[in-house]
Amino acid sequence: MAFKTNPLAQQLNERLEQAAPAVLAMLSPLGKRLYFPKGILSQTAEAKTKATKFNATIGIATEKGGPMYLPSMHKHVVDVAPADAYNYAPPAGRPALRERWREKLLAENPSLRGKSFGLPIVTSALTHGLAVAGDLFVGENDRILLPDQLWGNYRLTYEVRLGAEIATFPFYDGERFHTEAFARALADNAQGRDKLVVLLNFPNNPTGYMPTPAEGAAIADALAAQAAKGTKVVAITDDAYFGLFYHLGEPSMTESLFGLLTGRHPNLLAVKLDGATKELFVWGLRCGFITFGPGDPASADVVCEVLDAKTRGAIRGALSNSPMLSQTLVERALETASIADERKAKAETLRERAAKVYEVVQRRKFRETFDPYPFNSGYFMCVKVKGVDAEKLRVHLLDAHQTGLISTSPTDIRVAFSCLELAQVEPLFETLHAAILELR
Repeated sequence: MAFKTNPLAQQLNERLEQAAPAVLAMLSPLGKRLYFPKGILSQTAEAKTKATKFNATIGIATEKGGPMYLPSMHKHVVDVAPADAYNYAPPAGRPALRERWREKLLAENPSLRGKSFGLPIVTSALTHGLAVAGDLFVGENDRILLPDQLWGNYRLTYEVRLGAEIATFPFYDGERFHTEAFARALADNAQGRDKLVVLLNFPNNPTGYMPTPAEGAAIADALAAQAAKGTKVVAITDDAYFGLFYHLGEPSMTESLFGLLTGRHPNLLAVKLDGATKELFVWGLRCGFITFGPGDPASADVVCEVLDAKTRGAIRGALSNSPMLSQTLVERALETASIADERKAKAETLRERAAKVYEVVQRRKFRETFDPYPFNSGYFMCVKVKGVDAEKLRVHLLDAHQTGLISTSPTDIRVAFSCLELAQVEPLFETLHAAILELR
């Protein structure tokens, strides 16, 4: 039985069809059906401003003009009013938090200045943002292009949940990102397709690589060129490790590809996924953002309004909203004068660890057992092991050396230097070297 599109969704689709038909064509079947309902939430919002005598609309318990709460709970919440901890947040997030994150994007991504892009929408961290982007743009049998060095959860999110097909291209060309392989794969996978989704994660998990400025420009140029050929391209940037740039070997980019792609071509839509998780070192708060960068400045406002409404519908239909307390804490942190210096201090600690890893893995004796992949940023680096299976090596390291690493392929091992103290770096790689020799 055919699904009947809600009139509110149809109205949103009609706005896109008139202002930006290419963006309408990018939506998945679910994306076209999504809308934000004019139901309990909208009626509650009206009551909040007009119901000054009695307000019996919202589904929370109140007491003395605020949310009811337990003292045994609230005694652990220091300097946060009950309303900023226990109330429901709006589906798109706290308005002030959204504004603060937009200001942060503009400050840290010079290419965005003067461009039209959406107000960031709060997600329950970046993985939820990936799922929301999938709801909007990824349908069954759609093609998603990624490098062959990828975070395994992408397969669960897009292949398993949504029935899409992931295609890959070689990440490295020697010591650099393989821009030529990317451009070829982009053209090849666009053949016979009206739409292509491209997902790029920099700094990369698992490799810890951030492109150079020249490589970033080449990536953006290739995407724009494919869009100019008529392919509708949804370019998703997973910027989970943004800001952790160490410039090992040579300088890397220090801004997101999102800024280079926004406003580039009507057939190209940039979708930025990022969050406080790694950038503010608050993993368990689960506070992320999804931001839209339309390709045509003339229709950008309409596109952002429509996608905002559809995103709120996706969030409302899945988890209602992201946690209020997490949003309050992130918002307050962003408004703290010392936050930039605090972030720099933590990033410097990670840079020192990365630099130590960079120095240690270059040692000649380790060429007997493994080769390091180029890395310069983020939390991770990878090595290609020689003469042994990576998964067998991982298990042997656990059983014989009480050492935990991650195998990402039959040949590759990922090392999270983010959780190593400086003094642990050299002994860890000595242990890795010894374990490979033992297995041989």
